[in-house]
Formats: sequence, C-alpha cells, structure tokens
Amino acid sequence: MARPGRAGLKEQRYDRQLRLWGDHGQEALESAHVCVINATATGTEILKNLVLPGIGSFTIVDGNRVSGEDVGNNFFLQKSHIGQNRAQSAMELLQELNSDVSGNFVEESPEKLLDSDPSFFNRFNLVVATQLPESTLLHLAEVLWNSNIPLLVCRTYGLVGYMRVVIKEHTVVESHPDNMLEDLRLDKPFPELTEHVQDYDLDHMDKKDHSHTPWIVIVAKYLTKWFNEKSEQLPKSYKEKEAFKELIRQGILKNENGTPEDEENFEEAIKNVNTALNPTEIPRGIEELFNDDCCLKLTEQSSSFWILVRALKEFVANEGQGSLPVRGTIPDMTADSSKFIKLQNVYREKAKKDIAAVGNHAAKLLQSLGKAPESISERELKLFCSNAAFLRVLRCRSLAEECSLSSVCKDAIISHMDNPDSEIVLYLMLRAVNRFYKQHGRYPGVYNYQVEDDIGKLKSCLTGFLQEHGLSVVVKDDYVHEFCRYGAAEPHAVAAFMGGAAAQEVIKVITGQFVIFNNTFIYSGMSQTSATFQL
Repeated sequence: MARPGRAGLKEQRYDRQLRLWGDHGQEALESAHVCVINATATGTEILKNLVLPGIGSFTIVDGNRVSGEDVGNNFFLQKSHIGQNRAQSAMELLQELNSDVSGNFVEESPEKLLDSDPSFFNRFNLVVATQLPESTLLHLAEVLWNSNIPLLVCRTYGLVGYMRVVIKEHTVVESHPDNMLEDLRLDKPFPELTEHVQDYDLDHMDKKDHSHTPWIVIVAKYLTKWFNEKSEQLPKSYKEKEAFKELIRQGILKNENGTPEDEENFEEAIKNVNTALNPTEIPRGIEELFNDDCCLKLTEQSSSFWILVRALKEFVANEGQGSLPVRGTIPDMTADSSKFIKLQNVYREKAKKDIAAVGNHAAKLLQSLGKAPESISERELKLFCSNAAFLRVLRCRSLAEECSLSSVCKDAIISHMDNPDSEIVLYLMLRAVNRFYKQHGRYPGVYNYQVEDDIGKLKSCLTGFLQEHGLSVVVKDDYVHEFCRYGAAEPHAVAAFMGGAAAQEVIKVITGQFVIFNNTFIYSGMSQTSATFQL
C-alpha cells in the first residue's frame, strides 16, 4: 500500500483545524514568525498552543535563569534546567511537540533589547508579552505601535487572567458569523433566477417532479402568487407569514381521497419561510466601511482590503443596483440531483459574474494608484466577495492612550462598577499592583511575612490611582487582601487557561479570520467568569 505523501500527512495531522480556517489560513499560520517575551508558565502555554497547530517559527526572548519556582509551575522546564537560560530550555522542549516548527531563543532581557536594538522586534508578525512590568510594557508597546506590529499582552496574576490587544487596525474578511443566513435574493430576484423559476410549472407536473422541486423555487413561485393576489409587499408580520405558509400548504398534492401527500420539499419551503424572506439589505457595518476615510481616500499605501472595499462600494452603486455581490451558495434540500445542480449553477454563475464586476472596479483602482494588477489575487477577490456581508475592521487604542490621565475611559469603568464584583474591579486592582511595583520595586505579598504590611500599601496605591484618574468608585477591601495573598504567583491552572485563550487570539490575527476582542479581556478564576472591555 502506498504511503501518504507529505501533503497527505499534513492534512491528516491538521484535519480539524483545516476545517476551521482552510488551506489559506494554515498557509498564513505556517509562514508566520511570532515572538514571545518571557518563558513563564503563561508564555510557554501560549507557545504550546501555537506550536501544535503548526506556527511557522517562534522566538523566545528571556534573559532569566530557570529557578525552582519555574520548575514548579511550568511543564516545559525540568529540574535539570535549574540555573540554565529559561528561553533556551523552554524552546528545546516546545520544539519536540512539532518537528515542522522552527524555534529560536534570545538570551537577553526585553529591557536591554529595547534599549540596544528596538528594531529587533520589527521582524515578527506579532509579539506576545507575558508577565512584564508596566514601564517595560509601555516602552515595547510604543515601539511596536510605531512599527505597526500587533502586540498581545498576557498576564496571569494569582487567580486573575488579563489580556490586552494592541493593534492599530485589524481587517477581517472571513469573520465566520454564528448565525449566517442564506443569500437567496427571493425578495430581489436577479434576472437569471427569475427565468429559472419561470421554467417550473407546479400545476402541470407529475407527482415525482412535484415532490422533488427545490424549496427555493416553491417559495419563489408562491411569492409571485402572493404579489399577484394578496399584496405588493413581502409578508412581514406574523399574520402575513402564516397566511403565506398556508398559501404554500394549499399547493401540496392531494391523493384521490383529498388527503395531502407527504411532500418533504413543500414542508421545507414552509419551514424556511421566515429566513428565506429576510430583506436583502446592506448591513450597517458595511455601510460604515463604505463611508470610512480609508475607503473614500485611497492612496498608494492603501491595503488590498480597502481597495476591495472601495471596489465593492462602486459595484453596489452600479451593477449591484444597491445590493452586495451574490454569495453563490444554496443549502442542502430535498430535490433530485438534476434540479438541485441547475439551481445551484444559477446562483454560482451569478456570483462569478458579480466577482468579475468587482474585479474590474478593483483593477481600475489599482491602475489609478500605480499598483500592479496582480496585487490582488483571484483567490483574494473571490474570498472577499463571498464574505462581503461579513467584513469587519477593528481599531484598538494604544496602551499609552489607555494609561494617559487625559484619555482614560472613565465612563466605561464607572458604568461597569454598578456591579461591585464586576471583572472591571480586577482590572483596577492590576493597575494598583503596577503602581505598587513602581513605588516599591516588587509586587505585594511575595513573601508571607509581607502580606499584612502590604495590604495597607496596596490600598494606598489603589486609592491614589483612582483619585489621580478621577474615578469615584469604591473597591471592596476583600480584593486588596486577595491580591496581597496572591503574591504575584502564576498558578499553572490559570496560566494554561490564559495560554489557550491567548493562542486563539494570535491565530485570529495571523489568519485574518474570526473576530478578535477589542481590546481588554479579564478572567476571574475565583468566580470562573470572564468579560471583555473597550478601554
């Protein structure tokens, strides 16, 4: 028996994820180079979840030596590693997980690297920073922000997990919405669909053909009848939709006794009335993209995404007659193969025609900007048009803005404090802990004998932070006590959870698929809850 080739083995290994993000998503992942700062428990858990799905290469930056504490909470460090460089030790064990992945390490502290060679970080597709002091983090964030390189901050502090995405602009073509409705255009049928539906004569069909007519055709037929007999408007209200369903029900064939036959296709038509009659509209989010300055004012620096958005806008104004390109897919249904394929081809051909029209607009735009026509590939164009209704753009604030006294999101924080146990409290406590570190050069409660003394100091830091930022909110003393008891520990259970969550966001950014959170994620191991905030 022939052995599977390398491509076949890869398909077998990555089968599940290929179903999620496809070949092109896997290609993006395999060509990416990610930097992780600090091989802590959180850092190595993130890397584990990137190495297993096949990230192209990773580099660990860490100047620390392995300690007994590291070995106690990090599965990628062993007792024999104590005293050795942490980056190298973790890298060697992580690489064993996947031979296709290339691992590197830099035996230097991020602080020194930022001072001596800040351009070092420009070579990466994304940087993940774990367990960094605030001053180092702000310096790193500024360097990456200016170089337009995405940063994901991840931190485990006791039973609290924190993530922050720092990215100027992230565009998503394949957002994979959960409740995606079919794009059937039954309310605004295109000429080819109208012609195809007219070829069916439900009143003069034999039983076999009648029971194997696609439900889309049935709904379209009875919609015409509805317009002629009942109303010029689509059935909208519950009463109207029930009347329309009854109209379809009357079309089911009856036997010699007058009993309705068992016709699954008509039942499918009745069941799908509510979703099939959704009006064909341009989503508000897409309208906002059409009016975005990046779409209206294209330049030579404009990305392919914004050039295609502009091409899409011009298509809607012209060939689309106010609608987006037809997606070109139909759901499975009860029908014979011949009828199903013919209907499927009607939608596919219309989609191809629309893609070509958007492509023509894009080609003219590329020419006007002095860019090569091949700047946008056929695959990119097709993918864009089939997802035109689900495009997303996320813009995050910089860390410098978030930490600035003049631009802190006071209203957002205060509104969430209606619940005194909201996860936003944990965010405020982490900011207070940073302040404590800045004042004392260490975290509160690292040693047991410090806990009692540090409670007052941490409370003072919290009060100072809240006053300085004009936040008139009250944080329970219980949280101050809890954070002192944490002693800046990094429990593996919380680090593992955060590692999985962070790796997921990294993959979203690299593949340009699914939607990242904007911009802060907080996890509470105490209550087993999490929340996102735009701060």
